[in-house]
Amino acid sequence: MILRHMSATLGRLASQFPVLTLTGPRQSGKTTLVKAVFSGHDYVTLENPDTLSYALDDPRGFLAQFGGRGVILDEAQRAPKLFSYLQGNVDENRKPGRFILTGSQNFLLLQTITQSLAGRTAILHLLPLSTAELARCKVPPRVGQLPRPVPAKPKLRMWEQLWRGFYPGLSQEKMDPSAWCAAYVSTYLERDVRQVLQVGNLTAFHKFLGLCAGRAGQLLNMANLAADVGISPHTAKQWLSVLETSFVVYRLEPYHNNFNKRLIKAPKIYFHDTGLLCHLLRIASPKALESHPLRGAVFENYVAAEFMKSRLNLGQRPDLYFWRDSNGQEVDFLHESQSGLMAIEAKSGQTLDSDAFSALLKWPGHAGNEKAHAAVVYAGNESYIRSGIQVLPWWVI
Repeated sequence: MILRHMSATLGRLASQFPVLTLTGPRQSGKTTLVKAVFSGHDYVTLENPDTLSYALDDPRGFLAQFGGRGVILDEAQRAPKLFSYLQGNVDENRKPGRFILTGSQNFLLLQTITQSLAGRTAILHLLPLSTAELARCKVPPRVGQLPRPVPAKPKLRMWEQLWRGFYPGLSQEKMDPSAWCAAYVSTYLERDVRQVLQVGNLTAFHKFLGLCAGRAGQLLNMANLAADVGISPHTAKQWLSVLETSFVVYRLEPYHNNFNKRLIKAPKIYFHDTGLLCHLLRIASPKALESHPLRGAVFENYVAAEFMKSRLNLGQRPDLYFWRDSNGQEVDFLHESQSGLMAIEAKSGQTLDSDAFSALLKWPGHAGNEKAHAAVVYAGNESYIRSGIQVLPWWVI
């Protein structure tokens, strides 16, 4: 089993809260992780029809069967009625770590938690494997800090890994990523969309997915996206919401604190996994990705996703943004931390010319009095300092 860097965070929070909630995309390893961390807990899955029926028909009896023992309730969002009874059970016995809830459908699970378990649960989000986890690093990276220590280069081939993706099920080389991603879309995404929105036109939905992939790393214009698919902006907004709450895509918001210039207000769109992104872009192989016109967007997507994984694994908010003004000047990513702003540029080349640093060299002037650190993450293997900017290889995020 690959060591997940969230393990320590789960154990720490379970010692403080009576309920711990773990969400994330389907097949990201939630069940495997909680079973490993909470091996002494009972385990039940509400995907089982008989178990689900029991939880819905007799919620008090369902919870009473566990007494004071700890229990993992997998796919807990399938029994929203259970949460009100869970609230009363927890209020009677606030022993830390009693209930571990997992769920893939964030839109249903968090809605019921907000209503019933506010103040009683910690909420974590588990994304697919990080590069550090695949490299078997036992210590999570120190995100949001510069200068950064550079660990040894992992035995991973970058373009192959970005094309293959980071879901645990793809960590075995015998698994065909294209077949896996196709099954993932048809088995999970279509079911989620049908469950929530009763979408009948799956052809249009597949086109919508592909067009979202083509816009990865770009400013999101909902009206243009809807027009290209042939649906209404309202429908496009609903579909995108489902993709977000299913942990397929996310919107990266622009940073605008303490700046007086005219700034772009539209968000950018990114995918949580580059393998699924490559599948939707119909990139057939790692070699094809290496020379693909959108390889820069895929690499930028990778940098954003790795940063978010690192933060979420520590139980911290990503606090990741981008910056762009009305004149087109921009910085790929900004991370806001207690030590100031960290500006990050993502470059998909293995060599860097002076243009790779131009945006970051101009950044202090835009930031004004803000204390700003800067780094370039690139597809090469060396680490060094240039013009006061730290250059980091692709596996250090």
